Amino acid sequence: MSESLSETPGLPLSRSCPFDPPDGYKRLREEEPVSRVRFADGNEGWLLTKFDDVRTFLLDTRFSSNRNRAARTRHTHEKPKLPAGAMVSMDPPEHTRYRRLLAGQFTVRRVRQLEPRIVEYVNGQLDEMEAAGPGVDLVETFALPVPSLVICDLLGVPTRDRHDFQKWAQTVLNVDLPLDEVHRAKEKLFDFITALVHEKAEHPQDDIISGLLHAPPEEQLTREEIIGISVLLLIAGHESTSNMLSIGAYALLRHPRELAKLKADPSLIDNAVEELLRYLSIVHLEFIRTATEEIEFAGHLIKPGETVKGSMVSANRDPDRYPEPDVLDLNRKDVHHLTFGHGIHQCIAQQLARVELRVSFSLLFSRFPTLRPAIAPEDVRFKDDSVAYGVKELPVAWDVRKP
Repeated sequence: MSESLSETPGLPLSRSCPFDPPDGYKRLREEEPVSRVRFADGNEGWLLTKFDDVRTFLLDTRFSSNRNRAARTRHTHEKPKLPAGAMVSMDPPEHTRYRRLLAGQFTVRRVRQLEPRIVEYVNGQLDEMEAAGPGVDLVETFALPVPSLVICDLLGVPTRDRHDFQKWAQTVLNVDLPLDEVHRAKEKLFDFITALVHEKAEHPQDDIISGLLHAPPEEQLTREEIIGISVLLLIAGHESTSNMLSIGAYALLRHPRELAKLKADPSLIDNAVEELLRYLSIVHLEFIRTATEEIEFAGHLIKPGETVKGSMVSANRDPDRYPEPDVLDLNRKDVHHLTFGHGIHQCIAQQLARVELRVSFSLLFSRFPTLRPAIAPEDVRFKDDSVAYGVKELPVAWDVRKP
Protein backbone atom coordinates (compact mmCIF):
# COMPACT_ATOMS: atom_id res chain seq x y z
CA MET A 1 0.00 0.00 0.00
CA SER A 2 1.15 3.53 -0.65
CA GLU A 3 0.14 7.09 0.11
CA SER A 4 1.40 10.28 -1.50
CA LEU A 5 3.66 12.25 0.82
CA SER A 6 3.78 15.34 -1.37
CA GLU A 7 1.93 18.55 -0.50
CA THR A 8 -1.76 17.82 -1.04
CA PRO A 9 -3.19 19.71 -4.05
CA GLY A 10 -6.77 20.86 -4.57
CA LEU A 11 -9.12 19.61 -7.27
CA PRO A 12 -8.07 20.44 -10.85
CA LEU A 13 -10.32 23.27 -12.04
CA SER A 14 -8.48 25.19 -14.78
CA ARG A 15 -9.30 24.32 -18.43
CA SER A 16 -7.13 25.35 -21.36
CA CYS A 17 -9.81 24.06 -23.78
CA PRO A 18 -13.47 24.63 -22.85
CA PHE A 19 -14.52 21.21 -24.18
CA ASP A 20 -11.83 19.28 -22.29
CA PRO A 21 -11.60 18.39 -18.58
CA PRO A 22 -9.46 20.58 -16.31
CA ASP A 23 -5.84 20.12 -17.37
CA GLY A 24 -4.60 18.46 -14.19
CA TYR A 25 -6.61 15.29 -14.74
CA LYS A 26 -4.46 14.06 -17.61
CA ARG A 27 -1.31 14.09 -15.49
CA LEU A 28 -3.07 12.42 -12.58
CA ARG A 29 -4.42 9.60 -14.78
CA GLU A 30 -0.91 8.93 -16.03
CA GLU A 31 1.11 9.38 -12.84
CA GLU A 32 -1.17 9.05 -9.80
CA PRO A 33 -4.63 7.74 -10.72
CA VAL A 34 -5.59 7.34 -7.05
CA SER A 35 -4.30 10.49 -5.39
CA ARG A 36 -4.67 12.57 -2.26
CA VAL A 37 -6.62 15.79 -2.67
CA ARG A 38 -7.55 18.75 -0.48
CA PHE A 39 -11.18 19.83 -0.82
CA ALA A 40 -12.51 23.38 -0.59
CA ASP A 41 -13.35 23.10 3.09
CA GLY A 42 -9.79 22.05 3.97
CA ASN A 43 -10.53 18.36 4.46
CA GLU A 44 -8.26 15.89 2.72
CA GLY A 45 -9.50 12.87 0.83
CA TRP A 46 -8.99 10.93 -2.37
CA LEU A 47 -9.43 11.54 -6.10
CA LEU A 48 -9.97 8.76 -8.66
CA THR A 49 -9.29 9.51 -12.32
CA LYS A 50 -9.32 6.17 -14.22
CA PHE A 51 -12.48 4.76 -15.81
CA ASP A 52 -12.25 1.30 -14.25
CA ASP A 53 -11.46 2.70 -10.79
CA VAL A 54 -14.39 5.13 -10.89
CA ARG A 55 -16.80 2.45 -12.10
CA THR A 56 -15.64 0.01 -9.41
CA PHE A 57 -15.92 2.72 -6.76
CA LEU A 58 -19.53 3.51 -7.76
CA LEU A 59 -20.48 -0.14 -7.24
CA ASP A 60 -18.78 -0.47 -3.84
CA THR A 61 -21.38 -0.34 -1.06
CA ARG A 62 -18.69 0.52 1.50
CA PHE A 63 -18.77 4.07 0.15
CA SER A 64 -21.75 6.07 1.39
CA SER A 65 -23.67 8.57 -0.76
CA ASN A 66 -24.79 10.52 2.32
CA ARG A 67 -23.60 14.03 1.52
CA ASN A 68 -23.79 15.14 5.13
CA ARG A 69 -20.72 12.97 5.73
CA ALA A 70 -18.65 14.24 2.81
CA ALA A 71 -16.24 17.15 2.44
CA ARG A 72 -17.26 20.15 0.39
CA THR A 73 -15.83 20.11 -3.13
CA ARG A 74 -16.30 23.82 -3.93
CA HIS A 75 -18.09 25.64 -1.08
CA THR A 76 -16.30 26.34 2.20
CA HIS A 77 -19.43 27.13 4.23
CA GLU A 78 -21.35 24.65 6.37
CA LYS A 79 -23.46 22.10 4.52
CA PRO A 80 -27.17 22.95 4.25
CA LYS A 81 -29.61 20.47 5.71
CA LEU A 82 -30.83 18.13 2.99
CA PRO A 83 -34.60 18.02 2.44
CA ALA A 84 -36.75 14.98 3.03
CA GLY A 85 -36.75 12.79 -0.08
CA ALA A 86 -33.21 13.74 -1.18
CA MET A 87 -32.57 10.28 -2.58
CA VAL A 88 -29.28 11.26 -4.26
CA SER A 89 -27.85 11.44 -0.74
CA MET A 90 -29.25 8.13 0.52
CA ASP A 91 -27.93 4.61 0.89
CA PRO A 92 -29.90 1.34 0.86
CA PRO A 93 -32.37 0.38 2.16
CA GLU A 94 -33.76 3.92 2.37
CA HIS A 95 -32.62 4.75 -1.16
CA THR A 96 -34.09 1.51 -2.52
CA ARG A 97 -37.58 2.47 -1.37
CA TYR A 98 -37.53 5.85 -3.12
CA ARG A 99 -35.92 4.44 -6.23
CA ARG A 100 -38.61 1.77 -6.56
CA LEU A 101 -41.40 4.34 -6.22
CA LEU A 102 -39.95 6.63 -8.88
CA ALA A 103 -38.78 3.98 -11.34
CA GLY A 104 -42.32 3.47 -12.61
CA GLN A 105 -42.56 7.14 -13.53
CA PHE A 106 -39.62 6.94 -15.98
CA THR A 107 -40.17 3.65 -17.76
CA VAL A 108 -39.11 3.23 -21.39
CA ARG A 109 -42.79 2.91 -22.32
CA ARG A 110 -43.74 6.19 -20.66
CA VAL A 111 -40.81 8.01 -22.27
CA ARG A 112 -41.78 6.66 -25.70
CA GLN A 113 -45.34 7.86 -25.16
CA LEU A 114 -43.98 11.29 -24.32
CA GLU A 115 -41.80 11.55 -27.46
CA PRO A 116 -44.48 13.08 -29.76
CA ARG A 117 -44.99 15.82 -27.18
CA ILE A 118 -41.22 16.41 -27.00
CA VAL A 119 -41.19 16.77 -30.81
CA GLU A 120 -44.01 19.30 -30.48
CA TYR A 121 -42.15 21.31 -27.84
CA VAL A 122 -38.91 21.30 -29.86
CA ASN A 123 -40.66 22.40 -33.06
CA GLY A 124 -42.47 25.12 -31.13
CA GLN A 125 -39.20 26.59 -29.89
CA LEU A 126 -37.64 26.33 -33.35
CA ASP A 127 -40.65 28.22 -34.73
CA GLU A 128 -39.96 30.97 -32.20
CA MET A 129 -36.29 31.02 -33.19
CA GLU A 130 -37.19 31.35 -36.86
CA ALA A 131 -39.70 34.12 -36.14
CA ALA A 132 -37.15 36.06 -34.07
CA GLY A 133 -34.54 35.79 -36.82
CA PRO A 134 -30.74 35.36 -36.78
CA GLY A 135 -28.91 36.67 -33.73
CA VAL A 136 -31.03 34.94 -31.07
CA ASP A 137 -29.50 33.36 -28.00
CA LEU A 138 -29.72 29.58 -28.45
CA VAL A 139 -29.68 29.09 -24.68
CA GLU A 140 -32.61 31.39 -23.95
CA THR A 141 -34.75 30.52 -26.97
CA PHE A 142 -34.08 26.78 -27.26
CA ALA A 143 -31.83 24.98 -24.77
CA LEU A 144 -33.57 26.25 -21.64
CA PRO A 145 -37.24 26.10 -22.74
CA VAL A 146 -37.33 22.58 -24.19
CA PRO A 147 -36.33 20.58 -21.07
CA SER A 148 -38.33 22.96 -18.89
CA LEU A 149 -41.49 22.33 -20.88
CA VAL A 150 -40.92 18.58 -20.71
CA ILE A 151 -40.36 18.42 -16.95
CA CYS A 152 -43.30 20.80 -16.39
CA ASP A 153 -45.42 18.35 -18.37
CA LEU A 154 -44.26 15.35 -16.32
CA LEU A 155 -44.55 16.99 -12.91
CA GLY A 156 -47.69 18.97 -13.65
CA VAL A 157 -46.03 22.37 -13.14
CA PRO A 158 -47.81 25.28 -14.87
CA THR A 159 -45.60 26.30 -17.79
CA ARG A 160 -46.23 29.97 -16.98
CA ASP A 161 -44.01 29.47 -13.90
CA ARG A 162 -41.03 27.95 -15.71
CA HIS A 163 -39.02 31.18 -15.96
CA ASP A 164 -39.18 31.57 -12.18
CA PHE A 165 -38.01 28.08 -11.35
CA GLN A 166 -35.30 28.23 -14.03
CA LYS A 167 -33.88 31.31 -12.31
CA TRP A 168 -34.14 29.78 -8.84
CA ALA A 169 -32.58 26.49 -9.94
CA GLN A 170 -29.63 28.22 -11.62
CA THR A 171 -28.99 30.18 -8.44
CA VAL A 172 -29.20 27.10 -6.22
CA LEU A 173 -26.70 25.24 -8.43
CA ASN A 174 -24.24 28.15 -8.65
CA VAL A 175 -21.27 27.22 -6.49
CA ASP A 176 -19.76 30.73 -6.38
CA LEU A 177 -22.70 32.90 -5.28
CA PRO A 178 -23.06 34.30 -1.73
CA LEU A 179 -24.75 31.84 0.60
CA ASP A 180 -27.64 34.15 1.50
CA GLU A 181 -28.55 34.55 -2.18
CA VAL A 182 -28.57 30.77 -2.64
CA HIS A 183 -30.74 30.34 0.47
CA ARG A 184 -33.30 32.89 -0.76
CA ALA A 185 -33.60 31.11 -4.12
CA LYS A 186 -33.95 27.74 -2.39
CA GLU A 187 -36.71 29.07 -0.13
CA LYS A 188 -38.63 30.46 -3.10
CA LEU A 189 -38.28 27.16 -4.97
CA PHE A 190 -39.50 25.12 -1.99
CA ASP A 191 -42.39 27.52 -1.31
CA PHE A 192 -43.46 27.18 -4.95
CA ILE A 193 -43.35 23.38 -4.92
CA THR A 194 -45.03 23.20 -1.50
CA ALA A 195 -48.00 25.18 -2.78
CA LEU A 196 -48.15 23.01 -5.90
CA VAL A 197 -48.11 19.77 -3.89
CA HIS A 198 -50.93 20.98 -1.63
CA GLU A 199 -52.97 21.94 -4.69
CA LYS A 200 -52.48 18.52 -6.31
CA ALA A 201 -53.44 16.78 -3.09
CA GLU A 202 -56.87 18.35 -3.49
CA HIS A 203 -57.05 18.32 -7.30
CA PRO A 204 -54.95 15.44 -8.70
CA GLN A 205 -54.07 15.24 -12.38
CA ASP A 206 -52.13 12.85 -14.61
CA ASP A 207 -48.62 13.79 -13.49
CA ILE A 208 -45.80 12.50 -11.29
CA ILE A 209 -46.60 14.65 -8.25
CA SER A 210 -50.24 13.56 -8.26
CA GLY A 211 -49.15 9.95 -8.70
CA LEU A 212 -46.88 10.12 -5.66
CA LEU A 213 -49.54 11.86 -3.57
CA HIS A 214 -52.20 9.29 -4.39
CA ALA A 215 -50.05 6.14 -4.35
CA PRO A 216 -51.31 2.95 -2.64
CA PRO A 217 -51.08 3.09 1.18
CA GLU A 218 -48.07 0.76 1.30
CA GLU A 219 -46.15 3.15 -0.99
CA GLN A 220 -47.27 6.43 0.57
CA LEU A 221 -44.72 9.17 1.14
CA THR A 222 -45.15 12.16 3.43
CA ARG A 223 -45.90 15.57 1.94
CA GLU A 224 -42.40 16.70 2.95
CA GLU A 225 -40.83 13.75 1.11
CA ILE A 226 -42.87 14.46 -2.04
CA ILE A 227 -41.89 18.14 -1.91
CA GLY A 228 -38.20 17.21 -1.62
CA ILE A 229 -38.39 14.69 -4.47
CA SER A 230 -40.29 17.16 -6.67
CA VAL A 231 -37.69 19.88 -6.15
CA LEU A 232 -34.93 17.40 -7.02
CA LEU A 233 -36.72 16.25 -10.19
CA LEU A 234 -37.54 19.81 -11.23
CA ILE A 235 -33.92 20.94 -10.97
CA ALA A 236 -32.34 17.78 -12.37
CA GLY A 237 -34.98 17.44 -15.07
CA HIS A 238 -34.18 20.68 -16.83
CA GLU A 239 -30.85 22.12 -15.70
CA SER A 240 -28.48 19.34 -16.81
CA THR A 241 -30.34 18.68 -20.08
CA SER A 242 -30.49 22.37 -20.99
CA ASN A 243 -26.74 22.71 -20.45
CA MET A 244 -26.12 19.59 -22.50
CA LEU A 245 -28.26 20.97 -25.33
CA SER A 246 -26.44 24.30 -25.47
CA ILE A 247 -22.85 23.13 -25.09
CA GLY A 248 -23.56 20.04 -27.23
CA ALA A 249 -24.82 22.23 -30.07
CA TYR A 250 -21.80 24.50 -29.67
CA ALA A 251 -19.40 21.53 -29.70
CA LEU A 252 -20.93 20.30 -32.96
CA LEU A 253 -20.69 23.76 -34.50
CA ARG A 254 -17.01 23.92 -33.50
CA HIS A 255 -16.42 20.46 -35.04
CA PRO A 256 -17.85 20.93 -38.55
CA ARG A 257 -16.56 17.61 -39.88
CA GLU A 258 -18.46 15.72 -37.18
CA LEU A 259 -21.56 17.82 -37.73
CA ALA A 260 -21.33 17.10 -41.46
CA LYS A 261 -21.38 13.35 -40.67
CA LEU A 262 -24.63 13.81 -38.75
CA LYS A 263 -26.23 15.87 -41.49
CA ALA A 264 -25.23 13.29 -44.11
CA ASP A 265 -26.48 10.36 -42.02
CA PRO A 266 -29.27 11.27 -39.56
CA SER A 267 -29.35 7.66 -38.33
CA LEU A 268 -26.08 8.49 -36.56
CA ILE A 269 -27.97 10.57 -33.97
CA ASP A 270 -28.16 7.95 -31.19
CA ASN A 271 -24.42 7.34 -31.27
CA ALA A 272 -23.80 11.08 -31.60
CA VAL A 273 -25.74 11.74 -28.39
CA GLU A 274 -23.74 9.11 -26.49
CA GLU A 275 -20.44 10.49 -27.78
CA LEU A 276 -21.39 14.06 -26.85
CA LEU A 277 -22.40 12.88 -23.37
CA ARG A 278 -19.00 11.21 -22.98
CA TYR A 279 -16.96 13.98 -24.55
CA LEU A 280 -18.53 16.84 -22.57
CA SER A 281 -19.32 15.17 -19.19
CA ILE A 282 -21.13 18.29 -18.00
CA VAL A 283 -21.86 17.29 -14.38
CA HIS A 284 -18.22 17.98 -13.65
CA LEU A 285 -18.24 17.94 -9.83
CA GLU A 286 -19.45 14.34 -9.39
CA PHE A 287 -19.08 11.69 -7.89
CA ILE A 288 -18.68 12.19 -4.12
CA ARG A 289 -18.79 9.36 -1.56
CA THR A 290 -17.55 8.71 2.01
CA ALA A 291 -15.80 5.58 3.23
CA THR A 292 -17.83 3.84 5.95
CA GLU A 293 -14.97 1.53 6.95
CA GLU A 294 -11.28 1.00 6.27
CA ILE A 295 -10.96 0.11 2.59
CA GLU A 296 -8.00 -1.02 0.53
CA PHE A 297 -8.63 0.42 -2.91
CA ALA A 298 -6.19 0.04 -5.81
CA GLY A 299 -3.27 -0.33 -3.42
CA HIS A 300 -4.23 2.59 -1.18
CA LEU A 301 -5.66 2.55 2.31
CA ILE A 302 -8.77 4.71 2.62
CA LYS A 303 -9.77 5.42 6.21
CA PRO A 304 -13.33 5.53 7.61
CA GLY A 305 -14.88 8.96 7.17
CA GLU A 306 -12.61 10.04 4.32
CA THR A 307 -14.23 11.64 1.27
CA VAL A 308 -13.53 10.11 -2.14
CA LYS A 309 -14.30 11.82 -5.44
CA GLY A 310 -14.54 9.73 -8.58
CA SER A 311 -14.03 12.12 -11.48
CA MET A 312 -16.58 11.65 -14.25
CA VAL A 313 -14.83 14.08 -16.59
CA SER A 314 -11.54 12.27 -16.22
CA ALA A 315 -12.96 8.74 -16.43
CA ASN A 316 -14.78 9.57 -19.66
CA ARG A 317 -11.47 10.64 -21.23
CA ASP A 318 -9.40 7.66 -20.08
CA PRO A 319 -7.17 6.47 -22.98
CA ASP A 320 -7.20 2.95 -21.56
CA ARG A 321 -10.95 2.89 -22.17
CA TYR A 322 -11.30 4.99 -25.34
CA PRO A 323 -8.94 5.25 -28.34
CA GLU A 324 -8.09 8.92 -28.85
CA PRO A 325 -10.36 10.00 -25.98
CA ASP A 326 -9.89 13.74 -26.55
CA VAL A 327 -11.31 13.50 -30.08
CA LEU A 328 -15.02 14.02 -30.69
CA ASP A 329 -15.92 11.09 -32.95
CA LEU A 330 -19.60 10.54 -33.71
CA ASN A 331 -18.71 7.15 -35.25
CA ARG A 332 -16.99 5.94 -32.08
CA LYS A 333 -17.65 2.29 -31.28
CA ASP A 334 -18.73 1.20 -27.79
CA VAL A 335 -19.33 4.66 -26.34
CA HIS A 336 -20.40 3.35 -22.93
CA HIS A 337 -19.70 6.18 -20.46
CA LEU A 338 -20.27 7.22 -16.86
CA THR A 339 -22.13 10.47 -17.53
CA PHE A 340 -25.35 9.13 -16.02
CA GLY A 341 -23.46 7.43 -13.21
CA HIS A 342 -23.25 3.72 -12.50
CA GLY A 343 -24.81 1.39 -9.98
CA ILE A 344 -27.76 2.15 -7.72
CA HIS A 345 -27.53 5.92 -8.19
CA GLN A 346 -27.51 5.82 -11.98
CA CYS A 347 -29.70 8.67 -13.28
CA ILE A 348 -33.31 7.52 -13.12
CA ALA A 349 -34.38 9.82 -15.98
CA GLN A 350 -31.51 9.02 -18.35
CA GLN A 351 -33.78 7.64 -21.09
CA LEU A 352 -35.85 10.82 -21.01
CA ALA A 353 -32.70 12.92 -21.35
CA ARG A 354 -31.54 10.82 -24.30
CA VAL A 355 -34.85 11.30 -26.12
CA GLU A 356 -34.80 15.06 -25.50
CA LEU A 357 -31.24 15.33 -26.82
CA ARG A 358 -31.88 13.10 -29.84
CA VAL A 359 -35.02 14.96 -30.89
CA SER A 360 -33.55 18.40 -30.18
CA PHE A 361 -30.27 17.97 -32.05
CA SER A 362 -31.96 16.23 -34.99
CA LEU A 363 -34.58 18.92 -35.51
CA LEU A 364 -32.28 21.85 -34.73
CA PHE A 365 -29.78 21.01 -37.47
CA SER A 366 -32.36 19.87 -40.00
CA ARG A 367 -34.40 23.05 -39.56
CA PHE A 368 -31.30 25.30 -39.48
CA PRO A 369 -28.65 23.60 -41.65
CA THR A 370 -26.57 26.80 -41.85
CA LEU A 371 -26.65 27.45 -38.09
CA ARG A 372 -23.43 29.02 -36.79
CA PRO A 373 -22.19 30.95 -33.74
CA ALA A 374 -22.72 34.71 -34.03
CA ILE A 375 -19.82 35.53 -31.70
CA ALA A 376 -16.13 34.67 -31.68
CA PRO A 377 -14.97 31.63 -29.64
CA GLU A 378 -13.10 33.87 -27.20
CA ASP A 379 -16.34 35.71 -26.38
CA VAL A 380 -18.31 32.59 -25.37
CA ARG A 381 -18.72 32.44 -21.58
CA PHE A 382 -18.74 29.04 -19.90
CA LYS A 383 -20.47 27.97 -16.69
CA ASP A 384 -17.52 27.05 -14.49
CA ASP A 385 -19.55 28.36 -11.55
CA SER A 386 -22.33 25.76 -11.79
CA VAL A 387 -22.72 22.13 -10.83
CA ALA A 388 -23.65 21.51 -14.49
CA TYR A 389 -21.06 22.85 -16.95
CA GLY A 390 -22.28 24.62 -20.07
CA VAL A 391 -22.42 27.94 -21.91
CA LYS A 392 -24.10 30.98 -20.39
CA GLU A 393 -25.38 32.29 -23.69
CA LEU A 394 -24.81 31.42 -27.34
CA PRO A 395 -25.92 33.95 -29.98
CA VAL A 396 -26.41 32.13 -33.28
CA ALA A 397 -27.08 33.10 -36.89
CA TRP A 398 -28.19 31.29 -40.04
CA ASP A 399 -28.94 31.98 -43.67
CA VAL A 400 -32.52 33.15 -44.09
CA ARG A 401 -34.25 31.52 -47.03
CA LYS A 402 -35.81 33.97 -49.42
CA PRO A 403 -39.53 33.50 -50.09
